[in-house]
Amino acid sequence: MRTKDFAYWLFLAPVLIALTLVVIVPMLLGVYYSFTSWNGITTGEFVGFQNYINLLQDERFLDSLWFTTKFAIVSVILINFIGLSLALIVTSRIKTSSLLRTTFFMPNLIGGLILGFIWQFIFIKVFASVGEMIGMDSLQVWLSTTETGFWGLVILMSWQMAGYIMVIYIAYLQGLPKELIEASEIDGANSFQRFRYIVFPLVAPAFTVSMFLTLSNTFKLYDQNLSLTGGGPYNSTEMVAMEIFNTAFVQNTFAYAQAKAIIFFVIVAIVALFQVYWNKRREVEL
Repeated sequence: MRTKDFAYWLFLAPVLIALTLVVIVPMLLGVYYSFTSWNGITTGEFVGFQNYINLLQDERFLDSLWFTTKFAIVSVILINFIGLSLALIVTSRIKTSSLLRTTFFMPNLIGGLILGFIWQFIFIKVFASVGEMIGMDSLQVWLSTTETGFWGLVILMSWQMAGYIMVIYIAYLQGLPKELIEASEIDGANSFQRFRYIVFPLVAPAFTVSMFLTLSNTFKLYDQNLSLTGGGPYNSTEMVAMEIFNTAFVQNTFAYAQAKAIIFFVIVAIVALFQVYWNKRREVEL
């Protein structure tokens, strides 16, 4: 259908209107409010770049940004590694592959808040009981330190998203030419060589998609952070999304929180776009 046809724009209009009202207009308003002293009700006076200058000196925001960055790096690596490993397992010649696919994907269907409370019970109650039984004190203080809180969030996120990423890798693995695999087997290539020189290069586009999804989801994590650690102890496990929320609705400094949100959006956009660009170049090289 030609783009100049009336029917084309008629069917596209609802989507464009919804996108404009829900995404574009609020984003533009948010940019404007970040330059004011907006308190959530009235716009207030225009303050220029003062909110942005203040956030560069805000240690709590910078600490949460650094914590979020570390969390995103570790989580992206683990989620993609586990997701690809699970995809390789369920696409192998095993009888229970359908059952395993369903089992591995199920954690992704659980809501973030519920998931956080479930793992909070596991880390606090179950780990403490196991630690008491085997005499390991370190298992009895989970989520009470910054380190254990960090790894608790990483474990939770990896457990939730690995099954979803697995589905993406499965789609690419099932599209591999069987002739190449069979030819490599005839030539005497072992499992590692087949994966390194045939499977890995051919599923490279899946890494671009999977890394984009995992990066965006780990950076904007909020529900699991709220229910698992609540940012504690002493805000040391507070991620950026929670820090921005607390700035707006606890401290009631909405314009300042909006400035933080704009900076956060720019950082995530730059990281995600750079990752896509870099992975696309890697696809060509592979």
